[in-house]
Amino acid sequence: MKRIFQTLLCIGLIMTPVFAEAHVKWFTEVTPHKEAIEHILSPMFIFLALIAAIVLASLTLFIPKMAEWAPVKKWEDRLSNLRKYSRYLLKYGTAIALTIQIINGTLFAPEFHMENTFAIILSWVTIGFLFIPHHISTKIGASILLGLFIYVTIHHGIFYMLDYGYYVAIIGVLLVGNTKLEKVGFPFLYLGTGLSLSWVAVEKWVYPGMALDIVTNHHVPTFGFEPGLFVVMAAFIEFVVGYLLVVGILNRVLGFVVTGIFISTTMLFGMKEVIGHFMIHIVLIIFIIEGVSFYNPPIKMHKTKLDQFIFVFLNFIFVLATFLLIYYRFA
Repeated sequence: MKRIFQTLLCIGLIMTPVFAEAHVKWFTEVTPHKEAIEHILSPMFIFLALIAAIVLASLTLFIPKMAEWAPVKKWEDRLSNLRKYSRYLLKYGTAIALTIQIINGTLFAPEFHMENTFAIILSWVTIGFLFIPHHISTKIGASILLGLFIYVTIHHGIFYMLDYGYYVAIIGVLLVGNTKLEKVGFPFLYLGTGLSLSWVAVEKWVYPGMALDIVTNHHVPTFGFEPGLFVVMAAFIEFVVGYLLVVGILNRVLGFVVTGIFISTTMLFGMKEVIGHFMIHIVLIIFIIEGVSFYNPPIKMHKTKLDQFIFVFLNFIFVLATFLLIYYRFA
């Protein structure tokens, strides 16, 4: 049984579309056209939603058994020894990510071109403070970065910036370091990153034309699936990854998997992918190191396996419907 499960898991990872984690708006000039809601909620969409809910709920039964495997325990111990470096990795990783962005004339994402001289100066000041090895300078740098995020949000809108909500979580972690609220920092990072990934996934359902254009022009492998169906499936994969981070399931495994996906998309989409997703790589490495040691995920509210199964199944359907309807209403 163990070998069968390992084989299925490996097949699933190999077949994971590299397109799943791409921000489609970075790589296409196609005018966004909103798909009719009745077309989005097709029989195939509903079928995939139910399958995803069942698979996710079933993970509550498999995860405890996986945790007992000797290789898993060995890696858990090794990675746990690296937790003391997590905050340094986030601090200096953020500084490096900002440096890469500013050198390329952007901030936070490839589409946000920096033309305001004062904002560029503040960005370099932020980087300087983050490189200083002291928690006070970290807080100053994070505060300036928050101001820059608000500045970009004013120019592009709150709805648009929800794609990059994980930066708010990163800023939050940097601000609460060495304070009484330090313990809530990384859980907030999990929540912010998971919600951002799920939110970005909905774009592929609401505006499938942009995603289809990328599949065609960049020759994205569809593994034999019809392009339209492939886009729907890829969006489900991305949404599921974000959801799992929020509920606290498979965080280390997800970190490895999604990091691998991003490396694959870098080879497919080039430098723009590096600029846009370098910060996400840093966050995922932190998830690999941390696991859920500090995080009391929502699933732990339910003690029995049956209760956890039902919770994950129903909660996934609810979250999926909520994200889709909100995105569709305000997109």
